[in-house]
Parts: sequence; C-alpha cells; structure tokens
Amino acid sequence: MNKQAIHKLGFDQIVKEISFYALTNKGKQTIQALEPITERRQIERSFQEIKEAVEVLKLNASVPIYSLDSVTRSLEEGEKGRYIRVGALSRMIEFLDHCRKLKRFMDDKGYAAPTISVYVDSLEDLSDLEEELRRCLKNGQIDDFASKALLKLRRDLQQEQTKLRNRAQELLKKRTSVLQEQMIVEKNGRLTLPVKRENRQKVKGAVIDQSSSGTTLFVEPEELGERQAAIEQLKLSEQHEVEQIMYYLTGLVLEHKPAIQIAIDVMHQYDVIFAKGKYAMEINAHPPQLNEENVISLIDARHPQLGREAVPLTITMTEEDQALMITGPNTGGKTVTLKTTGLLTMMAQAGLWIPASPESNVMIYDDIFCDIGDGQSIEANLSTFSSRLVNIIDILRKAGPNTLALIDEIGSGTEPNEGMGLAQAVLEQLVEKKAKLMVTTHFTEMKELANQRDDFINGSMSFDLNTLQPTYRLVIGEAGESQAFQIALKLGLHPSIIERAHEVSYHEKQKYEADEAVVNSLEMKQQVIVNHSGKKKVKAKREKTAAYFNMGDNVKVKATGETAIVYKGPDENGDYIVQQKGEKLRINHKRLQLYIRAEELYPADYDFDIIFKSKEHRKITKQLDRKHVEGLTIEEEDHFN
Repeated sequence: MNKQAIHKLGFDQIVKEISFYALTNKGKQTIQALEPITERRQIERSFQEIKEAVEVLKLNASVPIYSLDSVTRSLEEGEKGRYIRVGALSRMIEFLDHCRKLKRFMDDKGYAAPTISVYVDSLEDLSDLEEELRRCLKNGQIDDFASKALLKLRRDLQQEQTKLRNRAQELLKKRTSVLQEQMIVEKNGRLTLPVKRENRQKVKGAVIDQSSSGTTLFVEPEELGERQAAIEQLKLSEQHEVEQIMYYLTGLVLEHKPAIQIAIDVMHQYDVIFAKGKYAMEINAHPPQLNEENVISLIDARHPQLGREAVPLTITMTEEDQALMITGPNTGGKTVTLKTTGLLTMMAQAGLWIPASPESNVMIYDDIFCDIGDGQSIEANLSTFSSRLVNIIDILRKAGPNTLALIDEIGSGTEPNEGMGLAQAVLEQLVEKKAKLMVTTHFTEMKELANQRDDFINGSMSFDLNTLQPTYRLVIGEAGESQAFQIALKLGLHPSIIERAHEVSYHEKQKYEADEAVVNSLEMKQQVIVNHSGKKKVKAKREKTAAYFNMGDNVKVKATGETAIVYKGPDENGDYIVQQKGEKLRINHKRLQLYIRAEELYPADYDFDIIFKSKEHRKITKQLDRKHVEGLTIEEEDHFN
C-alpha cells in the first residue's frame, strides 16, 4: 500500500504504539512491520485472534511470555561450533520453563479462546532437556555433580587449597621475626608472606609484589610455590572439564533445535496477538465488518491518538456515493475526519480493531492515497501549491477502482478561480477512474457540484453560533457554510458592513440583523464634550460595565499568578478592589481571572467583614448596631493601591 499515505495518516505511529505492548524484541519488530493487506480471510482471522486475546486478558492479564533474543543467539552460537555459555544456558532453562507455563496457561482457555488456545499444541515436550540443564547448572554455574570427573577435580582442588593454607599458617609462625605483619596476604591469587625488605635473603621464594613504599616484599615461600603449581594444574583440568560439559549441553540443545525453534515461533505469535489485544482494550476498539462493495460506514469512530474524549465521528457512504464533499469553518474537524477515515481503514486492513462501533463497516481497498497538509519540499525548492500538485498528479496516475483518495482543501494555495477550476477538473477525472473520494473544500462551487451530481454527496462540520465553537460533528447531506458573516455579526460587526460584504461575495442583497444580546452588551451612549478650542467631539462610553466577579470570589492576578479575594467593584472603568495578603489593591477586570466562585467557598449568609475588616472595626460596628455610644465613631479602612 502507498507508503506516503501510511506515513501521512499516522499508521506507522499506531503500530509503533502497539509494539510497546509486546514483551519481546522480535514481537515489537513484527508489529512495527505490519501493513494493510487485501486478503479478507487473513484480516478476519486476525480479528478473531484479537477477540480471543481480549477474552483471555479479561481472565488473566499475566501471560507468560519470555524474551526470545538470548535463546535465538544461543542457537546461533551453537550452530557456529561454539559452546553455549553458562548464562545463556540458564536463560534457556527460563525459556523452557515459560514454554511449560504458557502451555498450561492456554490449555484451560479453550472455552474463551478456541482458535489461539490450540497454538500451544505444537509445543513439544522438552522437559527432559530442561531437567538435564537444571541438573548440570546451579546458581548460575556448572554444578559439581554435572559429571563424576568434575566432582573429583573440585574435591581434589578443595583439599589442595586447604593443605596450602595450613602450610602457610605454619610458615607464618616460624618466620615471625622477619615479617612486617603477622598475616598471610593473597596477591594475584597466590598466598604470600609480608617480609621486611632487609630480611629478603632469609626467606626463599619468589617476590610476587611489594608495598608502595617498597619497605615490604610479598614473598611466596618455596614450600607454597610447589603446592600452588599443583593447584593451578587442577584448576586447568577443572576448566577443561567444565568446557566439555558445556559442549555436551550445547549438543543436547542443538538436538532439540527444531522443537525449540517451534517454541520460539509460538511464543512470538502469542506476544504479537496479545499486544494487539492489549492495545484494542486500551483504545476501546472493536472489530468492524468488512465489505468489498465500496461502502464506508464508520459509527461513533474516534481517532486513536485523540483519546476517548474525542467527539465521535459518524460517516456513511453507500456504494453509489462515489465522492463526499466536506465543507465547514477552519478548525472544525474536516482534516481530522479525513485522517480518521483513512487511518481506521488502514488499521482494519492490517487486521487491527478500530475505535468505533462494532456496527461499523469498512471497505477493503487495493490502495489508499492522500493529500493532506503542507508537504512543502524545501530540498526540491517547491512551493506548497507545487508540492501538493505533484502529489495530486501522482494520485491521478495511480487511482482507480477499489482505491480511496483523501484530499484536504483541494485547489488551495493559488488564485481562487484557478484553484476552483483545477479542483473540479481533478475530481471529475478521479470520479471517471472510479476512485472513492473524500474531499474538503472552502469553494462554494464545489458544494454546487455535489448538489448537481447523483454520485456526489455533501457533508459539513457543524458549528455552534451561540458559543462560536465548532462541534466537530459531521453532518451528511448538508453543505457547510463558512459562518464568517454570522461570526462577525455575533462579535458585533455592524449589520450594514456585513450586508455589503454579502453583496460583494454573492452578487445579491441579504438582510442581516444584529443579535439582541450583542446589541445590549455593546449599547453606547453619546456624550458631547466641549474641548478647550470650543469644538465638539463625540465620546463613546459604555452604559454599564458588566459585573464579571462578585464579592468573595477567589481570583488570580494574571500577571503574577497570585490569588486574591474580590472586595468591591466594578467601577465605570471595570476596576475591582481585591484583597491580597491583607492589602487592598485596585485592579482592572482584564487582569483578573476567576479561580473559585464565592458560593463554592462560603455559606449564603457569610459575613465578609470577617475577611475585609479589622477585628477592632467589627467590634465597634457591633456596638453601634446595638445602641448609640457617645464619642464612638467608625473610620473607613479602605486604602487602595
């Protein structure tokens, strides 16, 4: 399938995400190499495998999968005539142990996974190999009892080492007067005595090392040297016997190589299947139905990388609907609609579940093409329009029956009339080649084209004019509007300006009336002010500043991010008095942001004087509320900065 579309639609990113759920490097590589296919039976088999994997994971999420890399390398080393090292043999034991556990794990899952549970039936019984490996290896090394010869050599070695140390103790006692310290010192694996330099001639033997100052020589006495040589010979014999045992175990492993290779393949297969199942559960995916009748029906579909909070997309194109023209405002979700459709189709054809209703139906296409986004090539010195046109030409050359073409903002990037003409010509050619099309556009003429042809349908991304926000919902059968005039009206642009803009755009008159809420919020009164020159000028002034905050509201000062509590306001300039760290400040509403409403913090009858007035002020207030006290007055405490 088209590599450019695979990358542009993000399919390569999806398989990378799925690979994170695999436990083996081989499994990760297999998943990342996944591509859409056209064999329906193979796709449906993958759907079934994922279904059964999900059922198994619901029962037990801990599937005994083991790393395969070390096992594969061990077989390769053995094939080259080298013995398999002890660490690798230990990992081979762990692999065989996991094979037994995997077989036991899947053997009782037949009721939930009738298809994939039988895969373990191909695993041969390798318990004899595992037992022999365990007999010969203990604690990460070849065990003494791996062979009779090794057992004898290690016992002889232990006896000789004991005799050596006993003889060293005897010499230590005899040579006390010539030694720097009364101790035996091991140097380079040999037992030595720390002899004073001036007494060197009194101790026969080889100097193995000396102290940093040179005053002490570490001498191996002749009596110890003879025994040490015998020990070294025993060690060489022991090492030779260990290597012989590892060659024996390597040969034993290679005898079972075909069965081990099958076990590797089965483990790898389960790793891939369960990774797909885990990802399907993570994105709340389901298997879609498949068709070869050129039908697209995605119900409650979501782009997998947008998460479960994404607005679901529902899109249906029958066999007769050859092209869907999607219109609507920018940032309304048109491009995401194209990408979601293309990506989910690719995922389904790769045998993956998709985040959509199980009633969704996906066509199996021979190829998918897309022209989405900038795609500007700096190296080739192509403009955005030129690079996209090169891509369109490639789509025209390759598209045909059983292909899906997704084109975003067709004809954009050049003079509008020429762009619209090119867009229509390209679409007509693609339709003639029987390709399935999904196109987004701003051209009004494209909407009319869809109205005129039976094989075209319109679609639009809905827009909420009350909130001035897109809903990201696709409406099939309706052409979308740019909403520019309605948005401008909502934001307060004078209707007469919008009416003129409509006349210029559509060569017809259209009456626009301002929104009543906008009129109320922007109602102005004219004040005539006479300046010093005696001339009159008109000054617009808001009738009333809206109350953004109430007393007790907890707000943030945008400039500093610090919180404050609203005390009074707003005045005619939109300024509020807020209290911050015991100090009252005058701050304009534009510099404040609501943090927590007062009603969420305080009861309905809360006395805010507790916050804004001093204890002495409240005390005097209570006294005056009860009765008049001669000479007692309240001073205003409001001092603002």
